[in-house]
Amino acid sequence: METDRDKNLSVKQAREKIVWLRETLGNVVIGQDEVVDQVIVALLCNGHVLLEGVPGLGKTLLVKTLACCFSGKFKRIQFTPDLMPSDMTGHAIYDMNQGKFNIRLGPVFTNLLLADEVNRAPAKTQAALLEVMQENQVTIEGKRYPLKPPFMVLATQNPVEQDGTYPLPEAELDRFLLKVFIDYPSLIDEKKLVSKISNGEISIETIDGDSKGNFHPEDIIQLQQAVRSITLDETVLDYAVRLVHATRTNGAILKGAGPRASIGLIISAKAFALMSGRTFVLPDDVKQMAKPVMRHRILLSPDTEIEGFSADQVIDQILQSVDAPRE
Repeated sequence: METDRDKNLSVKQAREKIVWLRETLGNVVIGQDEVVDQVIVALLCNGHVLLEGVPGLGKTLLVKTLACCFSGKFKRIQFTPDLMPSDMTGHAIYDMNQGKFNIRLGPVFTNLLLADEVNRAPAKTQAALLEVMQENQVTIEGKRYPLKPPFMVLATQNPVEQDGTYPLPEAELDRFLLKVFIDYPSLIDEKKLVSKISNGEISIETIDGDSKGNFHPEDIIQLQQAVRSITLDETVLDYAVRLVHATRTNGAILKGAGPRASIGLIISAKAFALMSGRTFVLPDDVKQMAKPVMRHRILLSPDTEIEGFSADQVIDQILQSVDAPRE
């Protein structure tokens, strides 16, 4: 028998679900509206997020709350220099009583995985995470174990404290659909946050209770399917690809973004259009997602870095130099 979750969502139905998700997250993660929107975009695209910000800005709260919103499973791994791949993916353990090996699955078998301070793990552990992110599966003792959808990695790194860290390889950075900056809230938002927490108005238990029965992992999969149905005009596709190509010829950039950036830019622009309640993508959707999609995929030239320019500033220059199609 066909249920509501077996049917394709209309744009209006999808928009209603996304609005509820956005408002629920925004009531807990106060003053981080742009961060909330970008994380939801990545979830709708079935992508992964690299969250960069100093400790104490609510990154764990954001991920926990998002998991509670759709009754999803949440796991957190603290990455350390001695973390082994098997600590993350799982391993075979010998059972003395049964006289055989049993498989113990690791914490990656979840819906949302918070990889805290991912750049503190050595290269082999980061490589194991890369397989999980790329293939949505884990190989233990030669056997493949698929992960249940939806699955999203939200990895964090501290931009200030660099001692004892291992820079993420370019191949792994490219697997993150978006790099999201999380900054301090404004004075007004911080006062609101402190007031709500001190009064007991914000708690994971409250969100968990309110969301039960409203949203399920299957709803996220439906929303991901709805993103694919968004119409994309050929001129908008051409614009997005020209933006990415411009990173390869810009003198301020030593290494430009690859084709995965073009694909990510189009998919995330579709998700942003759906969030806005539209059935088609505008050039402004592409502009909106250009920085989070490309900022971690370009390498600035030494001269550009010495002059103090950031990746976002260079992308701003590219956005101004590449003509957008008329809407």
